[in-house]
Amino acid sequence: METAELLKKVRKIEIKTKGLSSQIFSGEYHSAFKGRGMAFSEVREYTPGDDIRSIDWNVTARFSSPFVKVFEEERELSVVLLVDVSASGAFGTHSQFKQDLITEVCAVVAFSASQNNDKIGVIFFSDKIEKFIPPKKGKSHILRIIRELIEFKPENKKTNIEIALKYLTSVIKKKSIAFLISDFYAETNYKDALKIANKKHDLVALRVIDKTEQELPKMGLVKLKDNETGKIMWVDTSDKAFRKQFAVNQLKFEAELKDIFNRSGIDWTKILTHEGYIKPLMNLFKNR
Repeated sequence: METAELLKKVRKIEIKTKGLSSQIFSGEYHSAFKGRGMAFSEVREYTPGDDIRSIDWNVTARFSSPFVKVFEEERELSVVLLVDVSASGAFGTHSQFKQDLITEVCAVVAFSASQNNDKIGVIFFSDKIEKFIPPKKGKSHILRIIRELIEFKPENKKTNIEIALKYLTSVIKKKSIAFLISDFYAETNYKDALKIANKKHDLVALRVIDKTEQELPKMGLVKLKDNETGKIMWVDTSDKAFRKQFAVNQLKFEAELKDIFNRSGIDWTKILTHEGYIKPLMNLFKNR
């Protein structure tokens, strides 16, 4: 992509997502992802009703009068986006590809985090770790992330969520908010890695899919290609029984996925390419 075209695309996404994050998401984001720790603020004189466990005995002894420690919520957090950049993202039958929608969702989360003075980082993964951008603050850092999301070309095509989760737990030492963004079409088992990651971090799953991946339209004989494996097959979408079985299989897959998230204690939502992301994200933040 030419530099001028890239900058124009980055600017367009910035204007749209920054506006949404400031007008719609910032308050919900702050409420949903408040600081998890407590940091020492000051020492003040004891007043009736204070918890005696907060008494600072050293200061109390020095002044011969009781003093207590005051703590405040640690507001600053680190947000890490685990972004699936496998080949299945290059699919979309409506207004945009899944990977384009993922870019916008990441930008909204990044600007929302920035407005709350949080750091933001990204882990790009396929069936390996493609790239890691450590958490930092600042508008220039967010714009760099958006540029990478737009033009990044992964080396591999398949998906391995387990590798991404294990990398998260090993490289991010401090408890963080982690958004796992994928269509979750992965062959490997990642249940254990999901539980471990969620114990260390506050993990949220965002499933981005296309409507056609849930229910095939009636289009006659169609050639389908799996972008991750390259496998091609012809299917007769006019076959009612085939379409019904396809829909049943997808419902079963989604039920299994929901069960995995629930058992791991993970909040999640589904975002469809033809519906947009505002309502699903707002509901997710409010329900936390």
